[in-house]
Amino acid sequence: MCKIMEDMRNEAAQQAEQNKAKKMAVRMIKAGKMPLEDIADYTELSLDTIKELAGQSVQFA
Repeated sequence: MCKIMEDMRNEAAQQAEQNKAKKMAVRMIKAGKMPLEDIADYTELSLDTIKELAGQSVQFA
């Protein structure tokens, strides 16, 4: 049971970190001062994810 709880906690922490990186990437995209490749590098998100976020950001702007 402890192993399951630990796995759930680790997964939740990883998801929170992923969400934080995505929020940071969206702010960087909106600032428009950096190439998408650099944003992917700094946030450790895939370039495909950054491109998807950029497309979503344009829709909401």
